[in-house]
Amino acid sequence: MTNAPNTTALVIGAGIAGIQASLDIANSGYPVVLVEREPSIGGHMAQLSETFPTLDCSQCILTPRTVEVGRHENIRLCTYSDVESIRPVDGTSDFAVRIRRRASYVDWQKCTGCGVCQEKCPFKVPSLFERGMGARKLVYTLSPQAVPNKPVIDASNCRYLQSKWDIAAGRAPAVDKQGRPSVPKCGACAKFCPTGAIDWDQQDAFVDLHVGAIVVATGYDLFPLTRLPEYGGGLWPDVLDGLAFERLLAASGPTAGKVKRPSDGAEPRHVVFVQCCGSRDPQRGVPHCSKICCMYVAKQAMLYKHRVHDGSATVFYIDVRAGGKGYEEFVTRAQEEDGVVYLRGKVSKIYPDDGHLVIKGVDTLSQKVVDLRADMVVLATAAIPQSDSGTVRDLLGLECDAGGFLSARDDELAPVETGIPGVYLAGTVLGPKDIPETVAQASGAAAKVLARFRQRLLEAAGAAA
Repeated sequence: MTNAPNTTALVIGAGIAGIQASLDIANSGYPVVLVEREPSIGGHMAQLSETFPTLDCSQCILTPRTVEVGRHENIRLCTYSDVESIRPVDGTSDFAVRIRRRASYVDWQKCTGCGVCQEKCPFKVPSLFERGMGARKLVYTLSPQAVPNKPVIDASNCRYLQSKWDIAAGRAPAVDKQGRPSVPKCGACAKFCPTGAIDWDQQDAFVDLHVGAIVVATGYDLFPLTRLPEYGGGLWPDVLDGLAFERLLAASGPTAGKVKRPSDGAEPRHVVFVQCCGSRDPQRGVPHCSKICCMYVAKQAMLYKHRVHDGSATVFYIDVRAGGKGYEEFVTRAQEEDGVVYLRGKVSKIYPDDGHLVIKGVDTLSQKVVDLRADMVVLATAAIPQSDSGTVRDLLGLECDAGGFLSARDDELAPVETGIPGVYLAGTVLGPKDIPETVAQASGAAAKVLARFRQRLLEAAGAAA
């Protein structure tokens, strides 16, 4: 009698690539463990306002899928979690995986997602999800559409936890001035939680499992603004990256979709977009083209004009790379119908002057120096590998290219396979790409997993016979 073959899949990363791969595998009847480091799923797509070239609402597309993942009987969600270790199982082609679920200090079994704890928390910090455009409470969910809709507590800033640990470690007096045992400060969330879900003693938990296949979909990050000092990146509040501007455009964002300058909340009358910031720059940035920037800049300039009808939008570009169905037409629409001005040239410097931003550059078509004054500047920064991809790469022994993106076994004939049987890649972990290409590639990786599981079942049936 042979043991049943392992047909559980591990998907690392719950952006749109990980979501699509998980749903394809789970809908075929196989169990999936989906691991995501953030408290909820959706990745960068959850931060977008609309998608190009159709201007469909990003959340309208994404939310039904995140809800389906959260409710699917074949998908086990491990959010706010990290893959701790991966090793081959002796005598098999399976993988032994350990997952660390970080302490959220909220018992998700008791929590109903009512939001009272977030409402009562008196402290705020800048929100990474909002790219610093807005603040969040120390008890938080990433967005109103979060799946799972369960909060976590930011332990590094929580006054109660920090004072609790200081008292326990002897860094703070164990007794107060009256000689009574000291108690941690604040704790408002626990006082008002109707279900008693706040758990100050919660510890990291570990999940050990064996899986028969792995899909790596850890996504991308953006080139840091601080590495663009000539553009005032990280210095001037009105110099943003593309995702930050996306949050200003989003109806669920910190300004409810109204375009406002971070410095003073005023409506910007002139916005300048600068493409290829860090991209195609082997000396100071990365050599590769980030592929999506030309399209999202056209989209953002168009949406800005839709919100500020008498505003001006100017785009500095090296060349426009709009290679996709309806993409060239979309960029043309931005110029002809919405009046977005495109200047072919490079920006040399951006600096503040009398409440405005001065953009110095060159129009290489007219050979003239350009000196513009704007209220806001949006930098289309390079797409670079997500930091998590390096960790997974090391755990699995995967190869990467010169830019740090993971490498497929064969870019032409095996674009989602790795050199390790049973390990597949999907989405921007392989390099920059748009949403449709990411979804197609995720389905391709899922198909490889399904073929592997089907082959295992056939071999087991043959052995049993």
